[in-house]
Amino acid sequence: MSIDNSIKKLTLDSVHRKLGAKMVEFAGYEMPIQYSGVTHEHLEVRKNVGVFDVSHMGEFYVKGPDATNFLQFVTSNDISRLSPGKVQYSCFPNNSGGIVDDLLVYCLSSSEYMLVVNASNISKNWNWLDTNRTSYDVELTNSSESISLFAVQGPNSIKALQSLTDIDLNNLSYYTFESMNMADIPDVLVSATGYTGSGGFELYVPNDQAYILWERIMDSGSEYGIIPVGLGARDTLRLEMGYCLYGNDINDNTSPIEAGLSWITKFNKEFINSGFLKKQKDSGVEKKLVAFELIDRGVPRKNYILADQMKNEIGMVTSGTMSPSLGKAIGMGYVKTINSRSGTEIFVIIRNKYLKARIVSLPFWKN
Repeated sequence: MSIDNSIKKLTLDSVHRKLGAKMVEFAGYEMPIQYSGVTHEHLEVRKNVGVFDVSHMGEFYVKGPDATNFLQFVTSNDISRLSPGKVQYSCFPNNSGGIVDDLLVYCLSSSEYMLVVNASNISKNWNWLDTNRTSYDVELTNSSESISLFAVQGPNSIKALQSLTDIDLNNLSYYTFESMNMADIPDVLVSATGYTGSGGFELYVPNDQAYILWERIMDSGSEYGIIPVGLGARDTLRLEMGYCLYGNDINDNTSPIEAGLSWITKFNKEFINSGFLKKQKDSGVEKKLVAFELIDRGVPRKNYILADQMKNEIGMVTSGTMSPSLGKAIGMGYVKTINSRSGTEIFVIIRNKYLKARIVSLPFWKN
């Protein structure tokens, strides 16, 4: 696969610009960061409904008689628990204790899967899968640049979408999907998944049908006040839930055990570096990803230092923001395991000031 380093445009780039989107470069794409403002967009998704264009995400297809066994080897979660129509959150462990990427695995059939990966890691993931498939009878297809992905999120998502399909969306339970006729477009993959914690759906559609689907979503959702939402609110929404962001909270050097992802790391099978990760789980880790709320006034940002009560450095912030839903500053970061207990008071060093914070359990926002 050739690597194109030029900045790409979404299929609906002109649509977003007409809607007043502020566009920024992200993961090789020009992406809408906000339309009406991050806080407004965030709160609308929490209480109503919004639609995101996240077509920068990558989609790979894995097909063949060894597809299940191959994915059992390269992913941390247990693929054998999937059946057609089910989705699974997982990660690709690397050989050095870290994570190549986190992803969603869609079971299309017993011999075909769709993998949805982070945009910034498309080339890295493709090369990783290609390198590790040598002894497996599988065919890999990269469809990342031919599929558009819209996320309709919020408590009124079903109302906003239901008029576009004859399928009862109430019957689509969390982490399941169905291919359906949506807005008179055949075979739209509609998935009860999302990155916000407010419920909703993700819709996969060929690029040549993307404009029609977007317009129909906006039209059918208009009576419920649907608004377009950018990456800024996507980040604050996911952070309120404690969902990891690759490149911030997880990366090539953080293990799924350290990141609190033991629940997607199953040792009833062998997978890449499973022996090392099993030792980590059994023996414990030296650092852990924790969530914290600021007690003093200030906003934590990535790479700010975390300190204990004696002002000794104990770790670093990986994500931070002022929570629109809670009206308080929140963050995540890695600290020494001895300092990771919920309720522990720590300091965040912001502009040479030691600001008090408290470690809390996730999620920050509880519906």
